[in-house]
Amino acid sequence: MKKLIICFLILLSNLTSGQNKKCPEGINNLPMYGEVTKCDQQIQIDNDFLKECDTLFKNRKLAAIHHVNLAWGYFYKNQVNLSMRRFNQAWLLDKDNADVYWGYGNLLGKKSEFENSIKYFEKSIKIESSNAKVWESIATSYSQLFFKTKETQYLNKTIKALKISIKIEPNNARAYGQLTGVYSYFKQKDSLRKYIKITDRLDSNAVHPEVRKLLKTASEK
Repeated sequence: MKKLIICFLILLSNLTSGQNKKCPEGINNLPMYGEVTKCDQQIQIDNDFLKECDTLFKNRKLAAIHHVNLAWGYFYKNQVNLSMRRFNQAWLLDKDNADVYWGYGNLLGKKSEFENSIKYFEKSIKIESSNAKVWESIATSYSQLFFKTKETQYLNKTIKALKISIKIEPNNARAYGQLTGVYSYFKQKDSLRKYIKITDRLDSNAVHPEVRKLLKTASEK
């Protein structure tokens, strides 16, 4: 009898251990839960969450918007993990919400995972291409990759993204200011002069002082 009990306890321990191994850890803090297969317990938690939202909101799209707003609140408080968890919950509710992927990209940008962030910005743009701020965000990631690699392709992609952002929001001084910074890396300063003038008409504070200093130095040569 004692042997049977010991065998049962060993079997139960092995089953429990096996179940724990099947539950991937830390996925709440990864975009789209790391795109891994969840264990039964995690799937049940998701289903319970969705059922609760179904009782609280008119539909899941509205529930997703609510959780996106919560996620941005945590994002601006620099509470990265809490922000990611709310974006993940929004993703569970509505996988066609463009702001979810924008949020993922920005959170990865905070972690300096710029190459990975671009993938999510592109997903956001594919769903909704008229959000000027997403184009600004992807431009930031491209520019950071340029600083890291010094590859001109990233500089050109930065310019392209910023010009799309400006086309959507023609009076966006911040995007114009970023363009002046990008053009400061070119030997020819004609475009730099052009965009400084445009930016100054909108908001002279949007031009970085170092960019002005660089243009002044170039003009004196």
